[in-house]
Amino acid sequence: MTQNNNGPVVSPPVAKKIPSTVTVPGGQLFDDFAWMKQVKKPGDALNADILAHLQAENAYTDAYMADTDTLQATLYAEMRGRIKEEDQGVPYKRGNFYYYTRTRLGEQYTVHCRHPIGQSHREEIILDENEMAKGHKFFSIGALALSPSAHLLAFAVDNTGDRRYKLFVKDLNTGDVQPIAADRVTSLVWCRDNKTIYYTTEDPVTKRSNQLWRHRLGTQDHVLEHEEKDEFYRIGVGKSRSGKFIYLSSGSHTTSTVSFIKASKPGSKFKLIAPLKPGIEYDVEDDGKNFYILTHDDAKDGRIVKVSSDNYGKANWVEIIPHRPGVLLKGCDVFADHLVVYEKDQGITKVRVEKLSTSDVHYIDFPEPVYEVGPGANPEFQASTLRMGYQSMVTPAQVFDYDLDSKAKTVLKQQAVPNYDASQFHCERIFATAADGTKIPISLVYKGDLVKDKKRPCLLYGYGSYGITIPTTFSVARLSLLDRNFVYAIAHIRGGTDMGEAWHDQGKMKNKMNTFTDFVACAETLKNEGYTSTHLMGMQGGSAGGLLMGAVCNIAPGLVKAAIAQVPFVDVINTMLDTSLPLTIAEFEEWGDPSKQEWFDVMRTYSPYENIHWAEYPAILAEAAVEDSQVPYWEAAKWVARLRDTNPSNPNPVLLKMKIDGAGHGGASGRFDALKEVAFTYAFLLKQLGITA
Repeated sequence: MTQNNNGPVVSPPVAKKIPSTVTVPGGQLFDDFAWMKQVKKPGDALNADILAHLQAENAYTDAYMADTDTLQATLYAEMRGRIKEEDQGVPYKRGNFYYYTRTRLGEQYTVHCRHPIGQSHREEIILDENEMAKGHKFFSIGALALSPSAHLLAFAVDNTGDRRYKLFVKDLNTGDVQPIAADRVTSLVWCRDNKTIYYTTEDPVTKRSNQLWRHRLGTQDHVLEHEEKDEFYRIGVGKSRSGKFIYLSSGSHTTSTVSFIKASKPGSKFKLIAPLKPGIEYDVEDDGKNFYILTHDDAKDGRIVKVSSDNYGKANWVEIIPHRPGVLLKGCDVFADHLVVYEKDQGITKVRVEKLSTSDVHYIDFPEPVYEVGPGANPEFQASTLRMGYQSMVTPAQVFDYDLDSKAKTVLKQQAVPNYDASQFHCERIFATAADGTKIPISLVYKGDLVKDKKRPCLLYGYGSYGITIPTTFSVARLSLLDRNFVYAIAHIRGGTDMGEAWHDQGKMKNKMNTFTDFVACAETLKNEGYTSTHLMGMQGGSAGGLLMGAVCNIAPGLVKAAIAQVPFVDVINTMLDTSLPLTIAEFEEWGDPSKQEWFDVMRTYSPYENIHWAEYPAILAEAAVEDSQVPYWEAAKWVARLRDTNPSNPNPVLLKMKIDGAGHGGASGRFDALKEVAFTYAFLLKQLGITA
């Protein structure tokens, strides 16, 4: 039972226990809560017992959090008040039009627009997501592609939250929208004839993107061009900036290949640029005549080679950017006379510019020591300016144009944040020392002068899987914490690629425990150096970051006061044993295959669900969604039930907030609904840390 600050004792639901056993070569798993698992199709009703239990969990959570209703309303008002609700993005030129997005006062979704060059008064609304979302609790646009003639728009829509996207084509001249007989669409491109679309679809059970189709408008024909049968691989289709080539990529977590056809020749056979080689990845751009290949062949962190598109055999590759260990090449953009390369060096993104006609090279300068920068909309191949986005944990998002020749930078727009004074906030990077001596970067932001007296509250965020780097971006919502004297920190732990591909390798498979102990080291460093203290500290992570939360709670239950685990991947062994679930087989390269004793033994050391033990765990909030197709809802539900069952006398609450419908892996789709969810999450954190206003 948990004491609500309003007075009455609130009792959590007691989940029924139905013993079940799973036997694998590595051992046995005993599970009293396996009955909560229901693999359902979109639209299927939940089993009555499961639904009743989830509703009871929500009722308990709502009752426990009732005394924060005013705080939640305050937080939501603060967050929404920092948004310029009626706003317009920076237009970008494509052909004879400028394209842009805008938002309207009080509306949840984006409006996609364009106008002819020099005629801004002739606005055309291409898509109004608000109109399209009416009658749906969830709405999301996935793949979207404009035809070369710019009069047709192909787009895919999900109305459930499970990433099941249906394909449509809109005639921008007439406004007519035609549903195309294609479901579960994951990517799409147009051919030069303005009539043929290539698109990829996913398997209905595993959600692995595995089939490439060709469709000609005005016909009923959908021709299966390629099927990737290896369950480790996913495919995607895209088109180059030059417009000359269409690329078909096929890749796992560690290996990839790229094939191509000319965009002017639909129906021709895709040609493989480089043969499949285990552990080697390729990414291809072009200038219309030559391929620029970013490869990890003989280059852990990547190198770039150039080769003629007519004679692209490996023997003809010419290296133009060599491998530099520790400098991870993240991608490149090719223009008519410039090559722009995005690098990750010591956890910081750098942008390298080379003028192809002269071979002159320079790097773009940025004003802050910790920031995020990346390409914006750059559809024009002949362009000599680069549209980019820039932000930091202190600086709101900027859009700027960079003249690739003169090096002049022109800021076109900065995110408007009412009543925000960036000079009052500070960002820095410090390092923790892991158990094996490795230095782990931590990015920090806080308001005002910092006195290291351990009296500031702190929220530490982490992820640490799949090579994903958590960006040091600006957050309007986060200001509600910073204004309450918080230090907000991001732990750049191993399992990401913050410090190169080796950083990922050191935090996956048999090395996975490094991810969790790195995070513990970061938390201890923040406390030891006086930024905060245990009773004022919370931690947060989502998806594989939810796994991080669960593992850290087991390893160091007294590390923090509160833990927020969002759509948490906490039932690792059971999920990875079920090869019918989305993602499972492909992710053996990240986690291992627990049907084999070697990997069962490894996972058994850290799987959050299997390692729950008697201890005074921190206050825990688990947030999940029934329609989430990436991390099934039952993982969070089972985890919460076992946490309570194992520790019935724990004085700290364990809450489950389950979205029954209208949400997916990323939560609610509407911008205001999403802020309400953040307000709830932050209210939980503030309540646990004793901050009431």
